Amino acid sequence: MAQIIDGKALAAQVIERTAAEVAEIVAGGGTAPGLAVILVGNDAASEVYVGRKIAQCRKAGIRSIEHRLAADTPQEQVLALIDTLNADAGVHGILVQLPLPKHIDAALVLDRIDPGKDVDGFHPVNVGRLSTGTGGLVPCTPLGVMLLLDSVIEDYRGLNVVVIGKSNIVGKPVSMLLLEREATVTVTHIETLDLPDVARKADVIVAAAGAPHLVRGYWVKPGAVVIDVGISRITDFDGKTRIVGDCATHELDHARAVTPVPGGVGPMTIACLLSNTVLAAKRAALA
Repeated sequence: MAQIIDGKALAAQVIERTAAEVAEIVAGGGTAPGLAVILVGNDAASEVYVGRKIAQCRKAGIRSIEHRLAADTPQEQVLALIDTLNADAGVHGILVQLPLPKHIDAALVLDRIDPGKDVDGFHPVNVGRLSTGTGGLVPCTPLGVMLLLDSVIEDYRGLNVVVIGKSNIVGKPVSMLLLEREATVTVTHIETLDLPDVARKADVIVAAAGAPHLVRGYWVKPGAVVIDVGISRITDFDGKTRIVGDCATHELDHARAVTPVPGGVGPMTIACLLSNTVLAAKRAALA
């Protein structure tokens, strides 16, 4: 029977450590780290996600600064707000919730954020620092994936890792983090030829393709560790919907360890966002 890696429990530990760091900063006479969240429009999923982030900020003692803008807000107004937040010493992290309305260039908006306050790790400067191992802010989901893996793996040297998905948000950055640990990494995607055969050679699979139940039991060799980043809503024959991942978890009893969906990578993403905010605050204090 595969071990279920409890992302909720691990996230709670990360948030507890983050709260202790915040308390230490405040006890030393510093200002509690501040996270500014910009939400443009009223996308239902974004509203839920932002609400969860704000609730976790409160648990950790991080100041949450909300900016909710109408869906028809001009792009220049969003950019001007980011400029204001960049210049505000009380704001240590800036998060722009995606997706943005179609009339706003997401790449332009994300590039406008001060790299030192880019707690999502999407700015080209942070991407470059990650690729060269020079200490930028790491994207939250890949950072969470590594913490989940660290809970079951002590030494990555020589391990064969297959990453399924080549996105800038997960696939590429997590592959670079794994390379830093001396793993042998193969980055694949749903168009990769003979993907099941490639996956079967892996000691570790990180599935981040956004394809429901793509990874079947026969794709996974006995004893492999499987991290399921995917999250999709599917409709069953009875008309009811449910959330599933990229892996057919019910077929993975022969794996060493797997993450559930939900309750695996998702909670870690928010926990790492808070951790990044505190890290950004500490770096700003030293600047």
